[in-house]
Formats: sequence, structure tokens, C-alpha cells
Amino acid sequence: MGEVLGGTVAAVEPFGVFVALDDGPEHPLFPGAGFITVPELSWRQIGDVSDFVRVGQRVDCEFLQFDTWNGEARLSLRALQPDPLQEFADRVGVGRRLSGRVTKLVPFGVFVEVGAGIEGLVHLSELTLEPVESPGGVVQVGDEINVVVTEVDRVRRRVVLSRVRALGGPETWTPGSGA
Repeated sequence: MGEVLGGTVAAVEPFGVFVALDDGPEHPLFPGAGFITVPELSWRQIGDVSDFVRVGQRVDCEFLQFDTWNGEARLSLRALQPDPLQEFADRVGVGRRLSGRVTKLVPFGVFVEVGAGIEGLVHLSELTLEPVESPGGVVQVGDEINVVVTEVDRVRRRVVLSRVRALGGPETWTPGSGA
């Protein structure tokens, strides 16, 4: 593990990318092939793999393990890229006020993009001063909102945000507190 292998993208599939390695194991379809699963392509979410890499593209990947079942090297492009969450955690502390774009509404809150590839959750209880049953009546996807960072969990890879605190609400406001 940790070795960097170079190669050329041989095939792009919805489930991942085959790489013809400059030096690699034999493979029934692609000799000297490595395989990159979708999550190992990037730290960012990837909708369509073909939007991220193309056949014939040169890539350097970190070797993760040898898959004896498929006879291929498991690779990672992501491992050679800086982790945006760790960079975010290094420069943005708890209590920091940020502006971000709402990217997704879910029954328990909203996700807000507060940095390149960084989304945090604003729980429903932290969305408004008044209790609401769903986020749709408060914000919509694409809205720019102000939030305060309340937690950055490096291990679980999550960012927790509060719109209530950005609106000037009490630091300890909880549903039913009368605030």
C-alpha cells in the first residue's frame, strides 16, 4: 500500500474505471489492469464517471490492494489529492460564520455547501427560531444562507451548521425552549 502507479484509463464504466498500468498484474480483459471504484476517484461527489475521467487519459494512482478474485490492482486517485474536509477543518473553526448554498432538502434538515466540496447539515431544529416540520417552507435548493459552524468531525467526516445562530438566535436554543 502507498505505492504510486501510473497508467492510462482503458475503460470508463458507471461502477468505476479500468486503468492499463505501466507495470501491473495480468487481467482477462485489460492486461496489467487496475481498477478505481467511484468513491476512490475523488473526495467530491461524482454524478457521472465519464465527466471525471476519459479513456486515454494518463493518471497516477495510489495502490490500495491486490484483488485476487478479479486479478487486478485496486487503486485510488483520491488518495493522492488533498482532503478538502481536513483543509476546511484546519482553517475554519467552530463558531465561524459562513455563507453557503443550499444543495439538498431532507426531512430532518438541509445540506449547505460552505466550501469547495464541503457540505454541512443544518438540522431542522437549527434552521429557524420557530419550530418547523419541513425545510421546504423555509429555504429552497439554490438559496444562499448564512450559517455558523457548530461542529467539524474529522473522523466521521461531517460538518454541522446552525442557521439559528447566524440569525442571532441563542447559542443554546432547542425546540420547545420558547426562543
